[in-house]
Amino acid sequence: MAVSHVYAGAGMWRGGNLSGAFRMTVGDDKWEQLTDGLPQPASVHCVTIHPRDPATIFVGTQDGPYVSHDHGAHFQRPEFPDRNVQIWSVLVHPANPRIILAGAAPVAIYRSEDGGAHWQLLSRPVLPERVKMPFACRVMRLAIDANAPRDVFATIEVGGAMRSRDGGETWTDCTDGLVKLAETPRLKSNLVSGSDFEGMLDGHAVCVTPADPGAVFLACRMGIFRSGDGGDHWQDVDVGRFSALTYARDVRPAPQDPRTLYACLSVHATGDTGSLAVSHDVGQTWRRFDHGLDTKATLMNLALHPSDPAQVYGAGRNGQIIGTQDGGKSWRDYRLPAGCEDVYAVACG
Repeated sequence: MAVSHVYAGAGMWRGGNLSGAFRMTVGDDKWEQLTDGLPQPASVHCVTIHPRDPATIFVGTQDGPYVSHDHGAHFQRPEFPDRNVQIWSVLVHPANPRIILAGAAPVAIYRSEDGGAHWQLLSRPVLPERVKMPFACRVMRLAIDANAPRDVFATIEVGGAMRSRDGGETWTDCTDGLVKLAETPRLKSNLVSGSDFEGMLDGHAVCVTPADPGAVFLACRMGIFRSGDGGDHWQDVDVGRFSALTYARDVRPAPQDPRTLYACLSVHATGDTGSLAVSHDVGQTWRRFDHGLDTKATLMNLALHPSDPAQVYGAGRNGQIIGTQDGGKSWRDYRLPAGCEDVYAVACG
């Protein structure tokens, strides 16, 4: 069986003294910092493993995307049109692995058509500015339905959701339904913008699954939401029926079973507890999946192994990486080196 690796990405926004990309070999369980070819210091916001070539790793940094073809031992900056662009999401097209999309801050979409060697600015979507935040809004996640390869969905922190029907060249705002839901008292949240629907626009992750054709799932500050019509209308999954933790940072379908969804649930952005939840009926019911560990931070991201369903990991913002390698029977704390205080990403493969 091929050797598996777990990767983590740490930013440098909250005062930690250690950031960048890290790798752990499954079975060895020791972290090493990956520095060859990356900016120093590097603020790593996302880590994406190529689904057909686990040696190829993309990381999003404060200065564009970087790529490695040897499991992270060496990175290089590809031919990218702009400098000092924060990359927060990288997606390999599920139907054409030569096409790679990247989401940026300020909001922009970049595309590579040659596997990540060369990039072009594809679009700067112009969306209604419903809330004013003290940072540049960022494209946190991109999703494509392999059965509708021209349809791309994205979520923005803090800006809601958007949809493209032409591969990412033009975009339509999909936020009106989220604003409408914020009329419900328990879905109101206003931290800095002066608007009660700020929380509904605080998008963190979006995904699609072939088990629910035409639907898109969104994870945001207020929970998990589903649209059955490509983002025109939204409904609350109401994960709070099953969990006291509802602040959602991630939602993903299992690669081996499209009816199974996993999610990261916590208290708030900088909380001291978090959990991994699983649904085996495409989001209708949920239960806590991790157990036996004291998770001491908001879980920001989760990783599902593309070929081994027994491996699931979650990234705590404070550097606590929790994981199971036996399908949830047991869990371990694979803590990153001291000084990692703003962990956004985890990936495995």
